[in-house]
Amino acid sequence: MAKKIKNFSELVMFEHTIFSASFSFMAICVALMYKYFANSFDVFSEIKIFFLCIIALVSARNFAMGFNRLCDRDIDRKNQRTKNRPSVDGRISLFTMILFCSLNALIFIAVSFFINQLAFYLSFPFLIILAFYSFMKRFSVLAHFILGLSLGLAPIAGAVAILGAIPLWSIFLALGVLFWVAGFDLLYSLQDIEFDKKEGLFSFPAKFGIEKTLFYSRVSHFFAVFFWFWFLWSINSGIFGFLGILCATGMLCYEQYIVARDLKNIPKAFFVTNGYLGFVFLVFIILEVVARIYYA
Repeated sequence: MAKKIKNFSELVMFEHTIFSASFSFMAICVALMYKYFANSFDVFSEIKIFFLCIIALVSARNFAMGFNRLCDRDIDRKNQRTKNRPSVDGRISLFTMILFCSLNALIFIAVSFFINQLAFYLSFPFLIILAFYSFMKRFSVLAHFILGLSLGLAPIAGAVAILGAIPLWSIFLALGVLFWVAGFDLLYSLQDIEFDKKEGLFSFPAKFGIEKTLFYSRVSHFFAVFFWFWFLWSINSGIFGFLGILCATGMLCYEQYIVARDLKNIPKAFFVTNGYLGFVFLVFIILEVVARIYYA
């Protein structure tokens, strides 16, 4: 059993849930703050919704990653970097992967139903978007931005779960996530540039080359900071929120620097810097919310 759990964890790279989880939790914290000031905050109800949100987040991500691995089995089998994934080397069968994706999709829909009506209605288009990314690399260089959109749904989902609505600030936060993810996925895809050219895949590096990929990754990260700034502005953030975006900007600059210096630093930039970025930004948003409530 422990071995099977390890295989599934490797399949969906469970430890990377923090990429989307951090920004979903940011939206939840801000939404709870607004509910508190509106005198509609109920501790037991919010705790229940929070745990439902965690289940929804994990199941949605499991579906997205599992479905992507399912669709990419033919590609991953040929790629030296991915040929040892559980979806390819026989540790997880095709039937088991289909069952895994189906169960997680059903869990996500069911949990959304118990959160609120809008969450339930949005669960279906959200799953379609998550699945659509897996096909994009076969016909469009916009795949990197569809991945960004997929993770950008997380903060919108967090706001919907708490407020039953999609406030403007959650859209700004989501757009920031979209460009943040697209920016680092452009860098990450540089590792497969020769393979993508050989297989005729529509990755940005394969079509436009290394220099243009680095440039548009920087442009994407500029827009990430731009939209995060408007997110903070729209919630009338104080000093903690802007310290958070300052740290995030510094980490993005560091990420761009180490990759431009040596492409061998891509794994470090992707797995370390991005993981810390979301967590650090989340901590500052929590401090901002606590300070706003305490000094209100």
